[in-house]
Amino acid sequence: MNKIKLFPHQQDSMDVTKDLNKVAYYLDMGLGKTFVGSEKLKELNAKKNLVIVQKSKMEDWIEHFEEFYNYPVYNLRNKKEMDEFLQTEYQSVGIINYELTFRRTELLELEDITLMLDESSYIKNEKAKRTRFIMRLNAKNVILLSGTPVSGKYEELWSQCRLLGWNISKRAFWNTYIITHKIDVGGFPIEIVTGYKNVDRLKRKLSEYGAVFMKTEEVIELPEQIESDIIVKKIPEYNKFVKHSYVDLGDVELIGDTTLTKMLYERQLSGMYNKHKIGAFREHIEGTNDRVIVFYNFTKEYEILRKEVEKLDKPISVVNGKTRDLSNYETKDNTITFIQYQAGSTGLNLQKSNKIVYFTPPLSAEHFMQSKKRTHRIGQENTCFYYFMKVEGSIETKIYRALEKGEDYTNKLFEKSL
Repeated sequence: MNKIKLFPHQQDSMDVTKDLNKVAYYLDMGLGKTFVGSEKLKELNAKKNLVIVQKSKMEDWIEHFEEFYNYPVYNLRNKKEMDEFLQTEYQSVGIINYELTFRRTELLELEDITLMLDESSYIKNEKAKRTRFIMRLNAKNVILLSGTPVSGKYEELWSQCRLLGWNISKRAFWNTYIITHKIDVGGFPIEIVTGYKNVDRLKRKLSEYGAVFMKTEEVIELPEQIESDIIVKKIPEYNKFVKHSYVDLGDVELIGDTTLTKMLYERQLSGMYNKHKIGAFREHIEGTNDRVIVFYNFTKEYEILRKEVEKLDKPISVVNGKTRDLSNYETKDNTITFIQYQAGSTGLNLQKSNKIVYFTPPLSAEHFMQSKKRTHRIGQENTCFYYFMKVEGSIETKIYRALEKGEDYTNKLFEKSL
């Protein structure tokens, strides 16, 4: 078991919450909230400790507790281990992913547990099954961990407030902190969020209920970040599709018969179907012997780009919904590491690299923001470079504009641009 020595800013977080049993560590990506949360769990000293995480982070958390703490650790995705966790008389840690939690109704039998939620923004929807189930757990102690608790959307914070013991009603929360406007949709009044108010008051109130907010720039001086655009031109088929909502690419026909498919195919015509962008990607990768991280969206994008890298005889690592293999990244300097946003924009420590290429942009501002933190975090000693591959005059320009404002690019934004 390895000994833990917290950084000063981590110890500060522990100190300000020393006498509290319900806490939230909203520490920026790279500030080590995993260790802060784990040390708080140890301090609270409950017999049963339930840790709920993303599915892709299960193994990381199991290894973390096995390496640094002297607890029996149970993988609650395994039914046998679930039974052992429920029955053991010893102090223990059970780890499960959000998607499976509400199917393990036995967890409701546990009493006086310490409940720790990694990436607590996963309970932002109070109507979701997993959120409703988690709110029913008999948690004496609560630890919430997130670098982006609501991604700037304060209306999604209410469930976390309730877990921290702030018994404010949803209506009172919205009336006090959220600015809304009603619009008519098909004859029905729909309330939409247009802004926020009393934000400083909200943060002060959260602090009273155990929330610690900490930004990287407040505690650590990290290397410079440099952003560059790699501009490529559209293919003729892009304009044809925009005009007619249809294009024949020879081996595939793209038909944009809904808003969703129109947006999807405009994105793909700016990415995997754009020969100019693929060529520019190959030239960029060929011109470096450094480790490079490549973020992408679609499986076919990855397949096309992987073939280009294989032609250059460079080692490859990959993190996506099916595969997690970072062995080449860890051991070989010139590795190209492909990461699908949904699978790897959070939780990975990739400080061995200082270069990220964005082949196509995500639609989620949170994925975009967190992806940059994979390299720009504690332990990084070099200037971080971000290369955004953009098709001039395409939907990508609009997507990046929204992301830079911290906004998701949604169907509604797409419809406005039509």
